[in-house]
Amino acid sequence: MERVRALPQRMAETLYHDMLMPDEVKAIRAEVRAFAEREVAPVAHEIGQREESVEAFPWPLFRKMGEAGLFAIPYGKENGGRGLEHRAAATAVTIEELAYFSNSVAAIYDVHCILAGHALEFASDEVRARWFPKLIAGEIVGSFATSEPDASTDLSVKALRTVGEVTGDRILLNGRKRWITNSPVARFMAVLCRIDNAMTMVLVDLKSPGVRIGTPDKKLGNRAQLTADVYFENVEVPLGNVLGKAGQGLRVALATLTYGRVGIAATGVGMAQSVFDECTRHLRSREAFGKKIGAFQWWQFKMAERATEIENARNLYSKAALRMDQGIEFPEPEAAMAKYYATQVAAEFARDGIQVFGGYGFVRELGADGSTFKVEEVYRDSKIAEIYEGTNEIQKLVIARAILGKDLTG
Repeated sequence: MERVRALPQRMAETLYHDMLMPDEVKAIRAEVRAFAEREVAPVAHEIGQREESVEAFPWPLFRKMGEAGLFAIPYGKENGGRGLEHRAAATAVTIEELAYFSNSVAAIYDVHCILAGHALEFASDEVRARWFPKLIAGEIVGSFATSEPDASTDLSVKALRTVGEVTGDRILLNGRKRWITNSPVARFMAVLCRIDNAMTMVLVDLKSPGVRIGTPDKKLGNRAQLTADVYFENVEVPLGNVLGKAGQGLRVALATLTYGRVGIAATGVGMAQSVFDECTRHLRSREAFGKKIGAFQWWQFKMAERATEIENARNLYSKAALRMDQGIEFPEPEAAMAKYYATQVAAEFARDGIQVFGGYGFVRELGADGSTFKVEEVYRDSKIAEIYEGTNEIQKLVIARAILGKDLTG
């Protein structure tokens, strides 16, 4: 039987001095942290270890998030949200606090609220009135689809194979999407497709005839974050379900993904902070050769480096989010810097965390007494953060373009 994990000391409380976020955002962080400690922490390990299936989706926790108003944080009052002044920043700290305990839960939130929800903000009044109340209440799950078997990093008209054909007041949709988070349990999906040799984003009711959701993927980590292929076979989509303007789907997609990258940066900080706190506790308590492991200068210097990196990563995503709250749709290069740097720190530090714990860090569950160790879970979960919502290589290209210009970098 698994032992309940005791929470480590929150080292950020003494090491990180928030000079950037407004009081409104600090209050959201405190609110979400209390919720996460109460509701996410007790179930995080168990839901993260389940094999992927529709039945494995954490519905009880998801609904509690809706009841607690967490899904209302990113939106204005016109859409049924809280109407915060600094919505992007508040959303980012929410995601960090969730990722501290479960990157799967943070990823579910990111796609539900930032990708699907932000794309929905581009919809007509009628479409928003239909879907936003249920999305915010946690009654339904939203999803977002740009990637395909042969098009993920390359979102171009030439690469896109999902095609829409306008017939009267309908769009006839055919194609296939891949790596689509929440798709096995989602009710609606924002879908990037090609219409008349231009890209358009449309909202699809997944109960429409012709929609088929594949079997959930079996992944290395983020197991509660369900992904699957989605098939569209002559699916009828009302013309009124176009998000933004026809032919401007790439702009809608990139604006949404840029926001998502700020969220993924926040997950990187959450995971890295979790590893930091777990390692600090272990370095203070575990002994080797007659002294605490933390007494060895190697680990002292390593922890000093990681503390500095986490500080920098948190400041980067904070700055990107605050620029978004100033009305800047594409806060570059900060969003790209935050995404690549924070997720890289998380993945590298997770590897260090395994080393700090030694053999204990390598086991999913200790046979002797059922003990589990968070660093193992973060080690598996962190890698995907360097890949999804724009690989870190793409983020570096975005930064290089800001430095040298697109005419030179391509």
